[in-house]
Amino acid sequence: MTRGRRVQAAELEVRLLREGIIESKHYVQAVVCDSRGRTLLVAGNAETATFVRSGLKPFQALAVTTTGTLERYGLTDRDLAIICSSHQGRLEQVRQAFNVLWRSDVDPSHLQCPVPPGKRSPLEYNCSGKHAGMLAVCQQRNWPLNSYLQRSHPVQQLIIQKVAELLRMPAEEFISARDDCGAPTYFLQLGQIASLYALLSASENLDMERIVRAMTHHPAMVSGNGEFDTELMRLTEGELVSKSGAEGIQCIGRLGEGLGLAIKVMDGARRAKYAVAIHLLKQMGWITPAVSETLAENFMTLSKVTRLEVSGDLSML
Repeated sequence: MTRGRRVQAAELEVRLLREGIIESKHYVQAVVCDSRGRTLLVAGNAETATFVRSGLKPFQALAVTTTGTLERYGLTDRDLAIICSSHQGRLEQVRQAFNVLWRSDVDPSHLQCPVPPGKRSPLEYNCSGKHAGMLAVCQQRNWPLNSYLQRSHPVQQLIIQKVAELLRMPAEEFISARDDCGAPTYFLQLGQIASLYALLSASENLDMERIVRAMTHHPAMVSGNGEFDTELMRLTEGELVSKSGAEGIQCIGRLGEGLGLAIKVMDGARRAKYAVAIHLLKQMGWITPAVSETLAENFMTLSKVTRLEVSGDLSML
């Protein structure tokens, strides 16, 4: 990330229009960085800090790709995609998360993510793939299974060390808190998040390249049919890797070019981050007009009488 000066520009504004009349507004910040950590474009403040939430999952998956766990248990790219996912608890997704545990000989009772309301198993929770991946690493390394979510556990220390290496920061400097699923998440600047996705999409690291391939080749595992991440990756046919996070986080990498986009809706609204992502991807030429139109129809037209409208642009430095 660019150091030594405060990088700031006007925020983006998302308006909910009801029959053309403004009913609500959301304010959004966004940053584009390259794989060298340089801030290239910004709306808002590149130094705004937020919890990365599920935007961290592809980097938590590095614990799986860098330890020989995939090879040890014969895990496939489809398994790796569910490890990176925030899935919808659909049958094929739940079965894939179970497959990670079954192949690594871990009983599902070791999962410590919650059981979703109205469901019967933690396998149906949206983070179960991530948890299954962590448990597989623990099994492969003979690390304790019953404490894998503790910040001091070796698998969590491995994950933060990988993130620290990518951002070229000491691991002990990161601020962490428990995510809703119980695993640690980290308080990062938007520029740092964008830099991570630039590195993920740069095709310079075999472990991250495999994660990207898994996500883009199996987009239905990453979120689900009709969900933003899945539809964006499907429509762009491997040109973009996309991962949403709670509280208004959206992260996108442009493959082969080492560019990353991080979006934060300041009030956490889910609908606004998708609208901004479509607006900015079209503005930057990362998606075609046809893809933009399809996405807008699905994620910016909310009903017969309501739609979202975005104003503002990314500023060059």
